[in-house]
Amino acid sequence: MTTPNSTLRAVRKGLLLSQDEFARALREAGQRVGEPNDASKRLVQRWESGGIAAPRQAYARALEIVTGVPIEALGFSAPVPLARVADDGHGGHDLQDSPTGVPVASGSPTPQAAPRGNYSGIWLSTYEFVSSGRDNRVFTGKHYVVLLQHGNRLTGRSLPNASLNANSPLTLDLQLDGSTVTGTWTEQTAQDGYYRGARYFGAIQMLVEPTGRRMAGKWVGFGKEFDVNTGPWELRLMDADTGKATLDSYNRPPEA
Repeated sequence: MTTPNSTLRAVRKGLLLSQDEFARALREAGQRVGEPNDASKRLVQRWESGGIAAPRQAYARALEIVTGVPIEALGFSAPVPLARVADDGHGGHDLQDSPTGVPVASGSPTPQAAPRGNYSGIWLSTYEFVSSGRDNRVFTGKHYVVLLQHGNRLTGRSLPNASLNANSPLTLDLQLDGSTVTGTWTEQTAQDGYYRGARYFGAIQMLVEPTGRRMAGKWVGFGKEFDVNTGPWELRLMDADTGKATLDSYNRPPEA
């Protein structure tokens, strides 16, 4: 008798993806990281039914990228361990505080520099934004985000119940170049919140501190009136462990 993988099924449904759409997303993820795969609806069905106990490494990496969840926490009975980037120390700019609280660099990054260290773990994401519809008041968004590293790519997804302002899932798609982190962000606001389920997205660029435990920079995004907004954003490492027990402990709203 096989045991169905209800965890993987729940994660897929939480992403609002059909089995066919999930398979397509896995293929696209494999293409992006240079590891093409042949994920299909039938394969997803076999995973979820328990017919396949563990995915091959190429599929495991694609699963982590698409779900934002470490393979160990996706319900497979015998997950394939992934080769993580070796932790050979952290490098980066000499950072100093700027008047706005976002660090500035004293030097320039080396073009196409190799990533240093492994930044996989649970990070506290904090950003600030101005709400024009609420007298231009400044608000703070916070999420506990699972960040996973594959080579020089970082993918992040907030834990299901880990948003400060109701249920507003956040995803990050980033690339490392030495101590510079550049990429995109997407947030789906809560249906019953102030923004009534609106989807916001934009770009982000941050610098990694020499300790490797903090990234800070700025986001850019579009407002309701077709204006371009920006504000500070930082990520702070809370725990390098991405095991199920640790994920469960951070699956809660951050403190205000």
